[in-house]
Amino acid sequence: MQELPAKVGRTRPVQVHFDDLDPLGMVHNSRYALFVERAITAFWQEEGWSMDPDRSRYRDTHLVVREFLIRYEAPIQGTAGVDVWFRISRLGRTSVVYEFQVRSEEGRRVHAHGHRVQIRVDPEALTPLAFSDELRETARGLMEDPAR
Repeated sequence: MQELPAKVGRTRPVQVHFDDLDPLGMVHNSRYALFVERAITAFWQEEGWSMDPDRSRYRDTHLVVREFLIRYEAPIQGTAGVDVWFRISRLGRTSVVYEFQVRSEEGRRVHAHGHRVQIRVDPEALTPLAFSDELRETARGLMEDPAR
């Protein structure tokens, strides 16, 4: 089982709803990716990112997921809250790798863990495009022990 990491990265609460459950009353496997997406997106929105280029603090508004790997360790039973911990393990010129864990609210149990690779693309050519300096500066905060 995956160990809990040091105080690097961020943790965001995510609510499990009835429609996230499968017929056995466990969170359906497809929902874990959604929980991770919601947590990471919430972080970036709090930092001023928006899908709308006119509203975004960053020029980096066209991002695509290249890879998403999840390893399931223990089922989540019923509707409750879970925490999603994430950090950036690699920040390249055009891509970023997030590591994540879906944990119990108390943080004592890791239900799933994995990584997600995201690429910035040119909106017209759909080819890789370098991240802006502004986004890179904010992203570095997910690579080290946060002061906040």
